[in-house]
Amino acid sequence: MPNSKHEAREQRILDTAAGLFVHYGYDKTTVADIARDSGISKGAVYLHFESKDALFEALLRREMLAHNHAWLARVDADPEGGTIGALFKHSLYALEASPFMAALFMQDDRVLGSYLRKPGGLFTHRKPTRHLFVEQMQRVGAIRAELDPKVHGHILDMLAFSLVAIGQIRAVEDMPPSEPLIEAIGDMLQRALAPEDGGDSDAGKAIVQALSAAARAKSSETDHPGEESHS
Repeated sequence: MPNSKHEAREQRILDTAAGLFVHYGYDKTTVADIARDSGISKGAVYLHFESKDALFEALLRREMLAHNHAWLARVDADPEGGTIGALFKHSLYALEASPFMAALFMQDDRVLGSYLRKPGGLFTHRKPTRHLFVEQMQRVGAIRAELDPKVHGHILDMLAFSLVAIGQIRAVEDMPPSEPLIEAIGDMLQRALAPEDGGDSDAGKAIVQALSAAARAKSSETDHPGEESHS
């Protein structure tokens, strides 16, 4: 039977680490810092994670799974959630909700630090995969078949990256609220990429469900679960 106290403490450590990594960065955050802010001893942290790298990798896996779960939940709750505009819109909402995931998506050197270049780390085999998502959506008729998957996959990445990055270079008072901005992006993509009938929402949802299931399965592996999701 799982030890609920053990699990609760482990999650508290990861919650604390996420905040410290985002605020101070991976390189400037120590295990002692995480232990102190978690209200436990440094030795107790090592009962859960053998090193700072192991802790960081556990956090990466947890946050990627949480992002996929949040994305799927939003898509499932939306009757039109499987259309390309809605799918992308909901992925942006899920990304916006997690500062750590935003840093992960951008491979933010300040937050992720030297771990980005660690040999054998979770970023070693990270490759762009958005074009595969576009191809899947084309196969079920949710994106127009004549569009180039690599070109339009790259455009989707650019839009998501820009939405996250612009907040770091522009004053908050100069930016529109995020909700109408994300809604406008979703509407723009639906008009630009979807077929005339809008696309099969149920088929699009099935793709997201399959991607989420694959992400959950990959989380139990130890090879390279840090490859980019299609969201």
